[in-house]
Amino acid sequence: MSSVTTEDRGQVRHVVLNRPEKRNAMNQELLRALAAALRSAAADPHVQCVVLRGEGLVFSAGVDLTELASFAGRTDVLRPFRDVFLECANLSEQMPKPVVCQIHRTCVGGALEVALGCDLRVASSDAQFGLPEVRFGIIPDVGGCTRLPAVVGLGRAKELIMTARLIDAQEAERIGLVNRVTAPEQLSQATDALVSELIAHPPLAVGRAKRVMDASARPALAQTLEMEVSAQEYLMAEARARATAEAQSAPQAEETRRPEPAAKREGVAERERIAEPGGVAEQPSSTAEAFTSG
Repeated sequence: MSSVTTEDRGQVRHVVLNRPEKRNAMNQELLRALAAALRSAAADPHVQCVVLRGEGLVFSAGVDLTELASFAGRTDVLRPFRDVFLECANLSEQMPKPVVCQIHRTCVGGALEVALGCDLRVASSDAQFGLPEVRFGIIPDVGGCTRLPAVVGLGRAKELIMTARLIDAQEAERIGLVNRVTAPEQLSQATDALVSELIAHPPLAVGRAKRVMDASARPALAQTLEMEVSAQEYLMAEARARATAEAQSAPQAEETRRPEPAAKREGVAERERIAEPGGVAEQPSSTAEAFTSG
Protein backbone atom coordinates (compact mmCIF):
# COMPACT_ATOMS: atom_id res chain seq x y z
CA MET A 1 0.00 0.00 0.00
CA SER A 2 1.31 3.44 -0.93
CA SER A 3 2.22 5.80 1.89
CA VAL A 4 0.55 8.62 -0.06
CA THR A 5 -2.64 8.29 -2.11
CA THR A 6 -4.51 10.73 -4.35
CA GLU A 7 -8.16 11.25 -5.17
CA ASP A 8 -9.63 13.60 -7.77
CA ARG A 9 -12.90 15.33 -6.98
CA GLY A 10 -13.62 17.30 -10.11
CA GLN A 11 -11.03 20.06 -10.33
CA VAL A 12 -9.72 19.34 -6.83
CA ARG A 13 -7.03 16.77 -6.07
CA HIS A 14 -6.82 15.35 -2.57
CA VAL A 15 -3.33 14.21 -1.58
CA VAL A 16 -3.57 11.91 1.44
CA LEU A 17 -0.86 10.87 3.91
CA ASN A 18 -1.47 7.15 4.29
CA ARG A 19 0.50 5.72 7.22
CA PRO A 20 -2.33 5.66 9.76
CA GLU A 21 -0.73 2.82 11.74
CA LYS A 22 2.27 5.15 12.34
CA ARG A 23 0.18 8.28 12.91
CA ASN A 24 1.30 9.40 9.44
CA ALA A 25 4.84 9.89 10.73
CA MET A 26 6.94 11.32 7.93
CA ASN A 27 9.77 9.03 6.84
CA GLN A 28 11.74 9.34 3.61
CA GLU A 29 9.44 6.96 1.74
CA LEU A 30 6.35 9.01 2.59
CA LEU A 31 8.08 12.31 1.84
CA ARG A 32 9.29 11.16 -1.57
CA ALA A 33 5.80 9.91 -2.41
CA LEU A 34 4.30 13.19 -1.21
CA ALA A 35 6.71 15.20 -3.34
CA ALA A 36 5.85 13.10 -6.39
CA ALA A 37 2.12 13.58 -5.79
CA LEU A 38 2.53 17.35 -5.43
CA ARG A 39 4.64 17.59 -8.60
CA SER A 40 1.98 15.63 -10.48
CA ALA A 41 -0.80 17.90 -9.19
CA ALA A 42 1.15 21.01 -10.14
CA ALA A 43 1.70 19.75 -13.67
CA ASP A 44 -1.87 18.53 -14.30
CA PRO A 45 -3.86 21.24 -16.13
CA HIS A 46 -7.15 19.72 -14.95
CA VAL A 47 -6.26 20.27 -11.28
CA GLN A 48 -7.25 23.71 -10.05
CA CYS A 49 -6.79 23.22 -6.30
CA VAL A 50 -5.00 20.73 -4.01
CA VAL A 51 -6.08 19.50 -0.58
CA LEU A 52 -3.47 17.90 1.68
CA ARG A 53 -4.88 15.73 4.47
CA GLY A 54 -4.06 12.66 6.58
CA GLU A 55 -5.71 9.25 6.84
CA GLY A 56 -6.55 7.80 10.25
CA LEU A 57 -6.66 9.31 13.71
CA VAL A 58 -4.35 12.29 13.15
CA PHE A 59 -3.09 14.51 10.36
CA SER A 60 0.55 13.72 11.22
CA ALA A 61 2.73 13.30 14.29
CA GLY A 62 5.68 14.81 12.41
CA VAL A 63 9.04 13.25 11.61
CA ASP A 64 9.42 9.49 11.94
CA LEU A 65 11.61 9.36 15.05
CA THR A 66 12.50 5.69 14.53
CA GLU A 67 14.02 6.43 11.15
CA LEU A 68 15.66 9.60 12.43
CA ALA A 69 17.28 7.66 15.30
CA SER A 70 18.78 5.22 12.79
CA PHE A 71 20.81 8.13 11.37
CA ALA A 72 22.51 8.86 14.71
CA GLY A 73 26.12 9.88 14.25
CA ARG A 74 25.86 10.10 10.44
CA THR A 75 26.65 13.70 9.57
CA ASP A 76 26.27 12.98 5.86
CA VAL A 77 22.54 12.27 6.24
CA LEU A 78 21.27 15.56 7.67
CA ARG A 79 21.10 17.64 4.51
CA PRO A 80 19.72 14.90 2.19
CA PHE A 81 17.02 13.99 4.74
CA ARG A 82 16.21 17.63 5.27
CA ASP A 83 16.09 18.31 1.52
CA VAL A 84 13.46 15.60 0.98
CA PHE A 85 11.41 17.08 3.82
CA LEU A 86 11.77 20.65 2.63
CA GLU A 87 10.87 19.80 -0.97
CA CYS A 88 7.30 18.98 0.03
CA ALA A 89 6.71 22.38 1.62
CA ASN A 90 8.43 24.13 -1.27
CA LEU A 91 6.34 22.33 -3.90
CA SER A 92 3.12 23.35 -2.16
CA GLU A 93 4.26 26.95 -1.96
CA GLN A 94 5.66 27.19 -5.47
CA MET A 95 2.85 25.64 -7.51
CA PRO A 96 0.60 28.30 -9.12
CA LYS A 97 -2.49 26.73 -7.56
CA PRO A 98 -3.96 27.09 -4.08
CA VAL A 99 -3.07 24.32 -1.63
CA VAL A 100 -5.32 23.79 1.40
CA CYS A 101 -4.17 21.71 4.37
CA GLN A 102 -6.94 19.89 6.24
CA ILE A 103 -5.75 19.19 9.78
CA HIS A 104 -7.25 16.98 12.44
CA ARG A 105 -5.99 16.15 15.94
CA THR A 106 -2.19 16.37 15.66
CA CYS A 107 0.06 18.61 13.58
CA VAL A 108 3.47 19.06 15.20
CA GLY A 109 7.13 19.35 14.26
CA GLY A 110 7.87 18.53 10.65
CA ALA A 111 4.17 18.04 9.91
CA LEU A 112 3.48 21.66 10.84
CA GLU A 113 6.43 22.79 8.74
CA VAL A 114 4.92 20.98 5.74
CA ALA A 115 1.52 22.52 6.54
CA LEU A 116 3.12 25.97 6.61
CA GLY A 117 4.07 25.49 2.97
CA CYS A 118 0.38 25.30 2.12
CA ASP A 119 -1.57 28.47 1.39
CA LEU A 120 -4.47 27.94 3.79
CA ARG A 121 -5.16 25.67 6.74
CA VAL A 122 -8.49 24.34 8.02
CA ALA A 123 -8.47 22.57 11.40
CA SER A 124 -10.78 20.55 13.58
CA SER A 125 -11.50 22.04 17.00
CA ASP A 126 -9.60 19.20 18.70
CA ALA A 127 -6.36 19.85 16.77
CA GLN A 128 -3.03 20.71 18.42
CA PHE A 129 -0.08 22.51 16.88
CA GLY A 130 3.52 23.05 17.87
CA LEU A 131 7.20 23.11 16.97
CA PRO A 132 8.85 21.37 19.95
CA GLU A 133 12.36 21.01 18.53
CA VAL A 134 14.18 23.26 21.03
CA ARG A 135 13.22 20.82 23.79
CA PHE A 136 15.71 18.42 22.19
CA GLY A 137 18.46 20.96 21.59
CA ILE A 138 17.69 21.52 17.89
CA ILE A 139 15.59 23.98 15.85
CA PRO A 140 12.79 23.67 13.27
CA ASP A 141 14.95 23.40 10.14
CA VAL A 142 12.56 22.54 7.30
CA GLY A 143 10.96 25.96 7.04
CA GLY A 144 9.53 26.47 10.52
CA CYS A 145 11.85 29.32 11.48
CA THR A 146 11.35 30.91 8.07
CA ARG A 147 7.67 30.44 7.30
CA LEU A 148 6.04 30.69 10.72
CA PRO A 149 7.00 34.38 11.24
CA ALA A 150 5.47 35.25 7.87
CA VAL A 151 2.21 33.56 8.87
CA VAL A 152 1.72 34.63 12.50
CA GLY A 153 4.17 37.50 12.94
CA LEU A 154 7.66 37.54 14.39
CA GLY A 155 6.67 37.90 18.05
CA ARG A 156 4.18 35.02 17.97
CA ALA A 157 6.63 32.83 16.05
CA LYS A 158 9.41 33.48 18.56
CA GLU A 159 7.09 32.57 21.41
CA LEU A 160 5.96 29.31 19.84
CA ILE A 161 9.42 28.17 18.73
CA MET A 162 11.46 29.35 21.71
CA THR A 163 9.05 27.98 24.33
CA ALA A 164 8.24 24.82 22.34
CA ARG A 165 4.69 24.87 23.65
CA LEU A 166 1.66 23.31 22.00
CA ILE A 167 -1.43 25.37 21.20
CA ASP A 168 -4.99 24.34 20.48
CA ALA A 169 -7.00 25.08 17.35
CA GLN A 170 -8.75 28.09 18.86
CA GLU A 171 -5.47 29.83 19.66
CA ALA A 172 -4.07 28.80 16.28
CA GLU A 173 -7.00 30.55 14.60
CA ARG A 174 -6.68 33.62 16.82
CA ILE A 175 -3.03 34.17 15.86
CA GLY A 176 -3.57 33.38 12.18
CA LEU A 177 -1.87 29.99 12.04
CA VAL A 178 -5.07 28.41 10.72
CA ASN A 179 -7.76 30.11 8.67
CA ARG A 180 -10.83 28.23 9.82
CA VAL A 181 -11.76 25.96 12.75
CA THR A 182 -14.71 23.63 12.78
CA ALA A 183 -16.15 20.70 14.72
CA PRO A 184 -14.33 17.43 13.93
CA GLU A 185 -17.36 15.89 12.24
CA GLN A 186 -17.69 18.94 9.95
CA LEU A 187 -14.03 19.21 8.91
CA SER A 188 -14.48 17.79 5.42
CA GLN A 189 -17.44 20.05 4.71
CA ALA A 190 -15.57 23.12 5.94
CA THR A 191 -12.62 22.28 3.68
CA ASP A 192 -14.94 21.77 0.71
CA ALA A 193 -16.59 25.13 1.36
CA LEU A 194 -13.24 26.93 1.35
CA VAL A 195 -12.12 25.11 -1.77
CA SER A 196 -15.36 26.09 -3.53
CA GLU A 197 -14.59 29.73 -2.83
CA LEU A 198 -11.10 29.34 -4.27
CA ILE A 199 -12.06 27.61 -7.52
CA ALA A 200 -14.97 30.00 -8.16
CA HIS A 201 -12.50 32.53 -9.58
CA PRO A 202 -10.20 32.47 -12.64
CA PRO A 203 -7.36 30.10 -11.69
CA LEU A 204 -4.69 32.16 -13.44
CA ALA A 205 -5.52 35.22 -11.33
CA VAL A 206 -5.62 33.18 -8.10
CA GLY A 207 -2.26 31.58 -8.89
CA ARG A 208 -0.54 34.85 -9.79
CA ALA A 209 -1.87 36.56 -6.69
CA LYS A 210 -0.46 33.70 -4.62
CA ARG A 211 3.01 34.01 -6.15
CA VAL A 212 3.19 37.79 -5.66
CA MET A 213 2.09 37.60 -2.00
CA ASP A 214 4.54 34.80 -1.22
CA ALA A 215 7.40 36.77 -2.76
CA SER A 216 6.42 39.80 -0.69
CA ALA A 217 6.12 37.87 2.57
CA ARG A 218 9.37 35.92 2.19
CA PRO A 219 11.78 37.89 -0.01
CA ALA A 220 14.85 36.15 1.43
CA LEU A 221 13.43 32.62 1.57
CA ALA A 222 16.46 30.84 0.10
CA GLN A 223 18.89 32.56 2.46
CA THR A 224 16.87 31.93 5.62
CA LEU A 225 16.25 28.28 4.72
CA GLU A 226 20.02 27.86 4.38
CA MET A 227 20.52 29.57 7.74
CA GLU A 228 18.14 27.02 9.31
CA VAL A 229 20.16 24.00 8.24
CA SER A 230 23.48 25.70 9.04
CA ALA A 231 22.24 26.38 12.56
CA GLN A 232 21.01 22.80 12.84
CA GLU A 233 24.37 21.40 11.76
CA TYR A 234 26.11 23.56 14.37
CA LEU A 235 23.77 22.39 17.14
CA MET A 236 24.16 18.72 16.21
CA ALA A 237 27.95 19.00 15.99
CA GLU A 238 28.04 20.66 19.41
CA ALA A 239 25.82 17.91 20.86
CA ARG A 240 28.07 15.21 19.39
CA ALA A 241 31.17 16.89 20.78
CA ARG A 242 29.59 17.15 24.23
CA ALA A 243 28.46 13.52 24.14
CA THR A 244 31.95 12.39 23.07
CA ALA A 245 33.57 14.38 25.84
CA GLU A 246 31.19 12.93 28.42
CA ALA A 247 31.76 9.39 27.14
CA GLN A 248 35.53 9.82 27.29
CA SER A 249 35.42 11.33 30.76
CA ALA A 250 33.14 8.66 32.27
CA PRO A 251 35.69 5.78 32.43
CA GLN A 252 38.33 8.11 33.85
CA ALA A 253 35.90 9.39 36.46
CA GLU A 254 35.10 5.80 37.44
CA GLU A 255 38.80 5.04 37.76
CA THR A 256 39.32 7.93 40.16
CA ARG A 257 36.58 6.55 42.41
CA ARG A 258 38.21 3.11 42.78
CA PRO A 259 40.41 2.43 45.85
CA GLU A 260 44.06 2.53 44.86
CA PRO A 261 46.62 -0.04 46.00
CA ALA A 262 48.65 1.09 49.00
CA ALA A 263 51.88 1.30 47.00
CA LYS A 264 50.28 3.53 44.37
CA ARG A 265 48.74 5.75 47.03
CA GLU A 266 52.14 6.15 48.64
CA GLY A 267 53.70 7.06 45.28
CA VAL A 268 51.04 9.67 44.59
CA ALA A 269 51.42 11.09 48.09
CA GLU A 270 55.15 11.41 47.56
CA ARG A 271 54.68 13.28 44.24
CA GLU A 272 52.19 15.61 45.92
CA ARG A 273 54.62 16.37 48.73
CA ILE A 274 57.28 17.24 46.18
CA ALA A 275 54.85 19.55 44.36
CA GLU A 276 53.59 21.25 47.52
CA PRO A 277 54.32 24.99 47.65
CA GLY A 278 54.40 25.98 51.28
CA GLY A 279 53.42 22.51 52.43
CA VAL A 280 49.94 22.38 50.68
CA ALA A 281 49.42 20.15 47.64
CA GLU A 282 48.10 22.01 44.55
CA GLN A 283 44.66 20.89 43.40
CA PRO A 284 43.65 20.73 39.75
CA SER A 285 41.52 23.69 38.66
CA SER A 286 39.01 21.60 36.69
CA THR A 287 37.72 18.06 36.35
CA ALA A 288 39.34 17.73 32.95
CA GLU A 289 42.65 18.84 34.38
CA ALA A 290 42.30 16.29 37.16
CA PHE A 291 41.87 13.51 34.64
CA THR A 292 44.93 14.53 32.65
CA SER A 293 47.31 15.38 35.46
CA GLY A 294 50.19 12.99 35.98
